[in-house]
Order: sequence, then C-alpha cells, then structure tokens
Amino acid sequence: MKIFVCIKQVADTETKVKVLPDRTGLDPAGVKWVMNPYDEYAVEEAIKTRDANPGSQIHVISLGPKVRVVESLRTALAMGADEAIVVNAPDSLDNFATAKALAKAIEGEGGGDVIFCGKLAIDDNSSSVGQMIAEFLKIPHTTVVSKFSYKDGNVIVERDIEGGAKEVVEMKAPALVGASKGLNLPRYASLPGIMKAKKKTIKELELAGLGIEESEQKVRWTEYQLPPDKPSVKMISGEPIAQASELVQLLRDEAKVL
Repeated sequence: MKIFVCIKQVADTETKVKVLPDRTGLDPAGVKWVMNPYDEYAVEEAIKTRDANPGSQIHVISLGPKVRVVESLRTALAMGADEAIVVNAPDSLDNFATAKALAKAIEGEGGGDVIFCGKLAIDDNSSSVGQMIAEFLKIPHTTVVSKFSYKDGNVIVERDIEGGAKEVVEMKAPALVGASKGLNLPRYASLPGIMKAKKKTIKELELAGLGIEESEQKVRWTEYQLPPDKPSVKMISGEPIAQASELVQLLRDEAKVL
C-alpha cells in the first residue's frame, strides 16, 4: 500500500496571538507552531495501517512556508512516517488552492491507496480541504471518522453523526479519510525517532511546478480583530434565597436573557 497523510502546521492553542497593525492577518512573531491535533490521529492511523500491511509506505505532505512547516513534517517522521514532502507556499493561500496543490502533489507521486487527513484544522475550522482534495483526485471520501479498517482494497469506516449515532461507510480504494478524536491514541515521537527524522531528506515542491497560477496563490484578508474581552465575573453573596432573587434580577436586567 501507498499511504499519504496530509498535515497542517497550526498555532499552538496556548499561544497568545496578536493582530498585525494593518489588520490583514495575525502576527507570526513569537507564535509556537505545532502539528494540527486532528492530523496526529491521521498519522497514527496511517502507521497502524502500514504495520498491518507489510511492504506499505507512508508519505506525509504539508503545504506552507517550508522554513517553518518542515518542523511538523519531522514530527510525523519521528512518529514513524517513511517519507515527507513539503509544498512551499505562502500562508495566504486559500483552502481551494491548497487542496488543488496537495492533490497535484499526490498525483505527481503516483497517488495513494489511502489518504488520511484530520477532519479539520483548529486554526480556521473550515473542514473543507480534505473533501476538496478527494474531489480533485476523483476518489471517494468521508470524514469525522472514529473507526477505520482496510481489507482487500476496501476501506470500511465508522463515523460520528448527529445525535450521537454512528454511520458505517464502505469505500473502494483509493479513498480519503478525515480522522476524528477517538480514532486512536497518537504516539509520542521517541528519541531515536527524532534523531532519525533529523537526518531524513524532505522533498521540496513549488506551487509553480504544480501548475498553480499566480492568481490562485494569494487571498487577501482585511479587518482581522480579536474577540472582545469577556466581562469580569460578578460574585453574588448572601443567603441562598437572596442569591437566587439577585441572580434572576441580573439575568433579566443586565444579561437580558429572561
């Protein structure tokens, strides 16, 4: 089997981001970058699938400024992936162009039997790149997957749907799968794995070489704003009956929810 995993580098959730002075984006200075958490589930499932199918190989691929995103690729290599590819691109690439570039890169590598990705990236929550990659490649896809199996060229997954129910989907490979929390427990990169990953060569691709036009390479954003500060907490003291009475009054007169 040839397995691809599409990963994205995102800002750590504990990083305090700042808006650029011209409000066209976020200031990358001082930001800690990590692999998108849902992509960690994708990498782990790819490793389990490869190990269950001797002779298989995992290729991790990411798109973004190569000087930065290679760090997340090396994390995936340290976890156990075999090869890595970076598509050098600006941060300003939109989801459509991102999916198109990744699809062309995968095609250029001969395609894969299974393509894993996270169900969404935690920075923009768009949950669209994986599906668009599959459409560009003209292969079946499904997302929010919490159980995966592969047998005789068939992909069988269990996915979460509304109301806490589960849906079982069977697809003929090649297929794309969007990993969700609960699919597995991602492993930590071992020290030997980290040392080996440092020595591995990461293949570099450019957007122009993938046929992505200059007009597709940038989207302009304006008026970035941080959410307003949350109001301070108001503590209510006194006896329970008095507290309940005051709470109702505050909910009605200040919060305007009653």
